Amino acid sequence: MRFGSVPLEDALGSILAHSMQAASPEPGAGRTYKIAKGTVLTEQHLRDLAENGAAQVIVAQLGPGDVHEDTAAEALATAILSNQPGLRARPASTGRVNLVAEHAGVVSVDAGAILDANLVDAGMTIATAARWQKVAAGGLVATIKIIPYAVDGDLLARACTAARGALALHGAQVASLSLIETRIGEGIPPDKGRRATAARVEHFGAQLSERCVVPHDVASIAAALAAAPGEVLLILTGSATSDIRDVAPEAVRQAGGHVDHYGMPVDPGNLLFLGRIGAKPVIGLPSCARSPTLNGADWVLERVICGVPVTPRDIAAMGVGGLLKEIPSRPMPRRSTNIE
Repeated sequence: MRFGSVPLEDALGSILAHSMQAASPEPGAGRTYKIAKGTVLTEQHLRDLAENGAAQVIVAQLGPGDVHEDTAAEALATAILSNQPGLRARPASTGRVNLVAEHAGVVSVDAGAILDANLVDAGMTIATAARWQKVAAGGLVATIKIIPYAVDGDLLARACTAARGALALHGAQVASLSLIETRIGEGIPPDKGRRATAARVEHFGAQLSERCVVPHDVASIAAALAAAPGEVLLILTGSATSDIRDVAPEAVRQAGGHVDHYGMPVDPGNLLFLGRIGAKPVIGLPSCARSPTLNGADWVLERVICGVPVTPRDIAAMGVGGLLKEIPSRPMPRRSTNIE
């Protein structure tokens, strides 16, 4: 692609690089109109520009093998969406195509593939949502922007090969969850935690079963787990789980399950545990799950609802980016007294 200033007589069929004012061909002296940048110049445009006093224009001129920005953005979008249901591309405009979700879910991203595609040529760019970010129906998942007015077709083919199938949307695989709350002493605890949890699962079209509050002891929790109807079992304890042998994890074992992992390098959210009873995942929620503010439990719960396996290694990897915003109910952040 050639880019630069050319005489008007050499600009036919070129792409205007910057908006310009041109004399209107309609009757009425002194009237002008704007020719927008990105316009393919016609003979009428050139006459109108000359009438308004222009002798030169800055344009992009495609050469053999060059691909127009919109066509290139559409080609990249097609490659990324290859065999990936649940995502769709919006129409191209000014070299940009947005990819959006057709339903709620979490996004998986092949970061290496996106990097390889972005390294092919600086003029072809792909920006995505964060890996495993949750999105709503219609939510923006990625944007493709071709920066110049055209790109080399061979380079475009390389970028398409690198980016093929790099994004996927995982929708909800679970329709019902059971939340078991425990109480210390008499009385029913406030339902703040239930309301926050219900809002989280409703994002994916799932529902909580009837409220279940039991005493904070192994036998009571185990019995509630065994009777819970949900496809995923959640435990929110009245007293924080302080060890993998604490009351709630032990109740999972007594109910015939096992605990795969305790603790996560995400703050807030450290005191989460993950296990299973038969085919049902069990998530021991940290106390911060009572707040609607983002915490480590969100990242685990969202993937579980969408049928994405969560391993101890996955939880360990959440440490990068795992320092989240402090919640208002917590005392001041962990502040060093040895600041120099």
